[in-house]
Amino acid sequence: MTALAEAARAPGTPRKKAAAAGPKRHVARTAPAEPELLDRWTGIITESLEADKAEEIVVLNLTGRAAFADRMVIATGLADRQISAMATHLEEKLGEAGLKRVLIEGAGGSDWVLIDAGDIIVHLFKREARALYALERMWGADLDERDGDPGEVTQV
Repeated sequence: MTALAEAARAPGTPRKKAAAAGPKRHVARTAPAEPELLDRWTGIITESLEADKAEEIVVLNLTGRAAFADRMVIATGLADRQISAMATHLEEKLGEAGLKRVLIEGAGGSDWVLIDAGDIIVHLFKREARALYALERMWGADLDERDGDPGEVTQV
């Protein structure tokens, strides 16, 4: 009998039953998104960032290398307000393109804003934070070349 079925039989409120059942199981992605759709959304993201004067925009292809996303976009902003505005504009433009579930973390004024657009993750940094976290080094082609598999990094 599953934990959910056991919890349903247990006495108590629905909240207590849900707590007894434990967290819902997250289903891992089994296949990458369609490349045409990824390219379209990536284009919308990079065009929006360019329009908002983002600097050093980089697109990393993570297909087959990461389970959480197929593309990662990294860009630099000069100030908290600019970074927050870039995140808001991205959310609006992706929504207009049909991507309704866009999650934003850190837009309330920080050195790093993360935008989770499902198959594409966008990191917006201030210059110092970008240098500190060095995501390009972590996910870029340099590591793949050492492993014998050239990765794809696009500087926009």
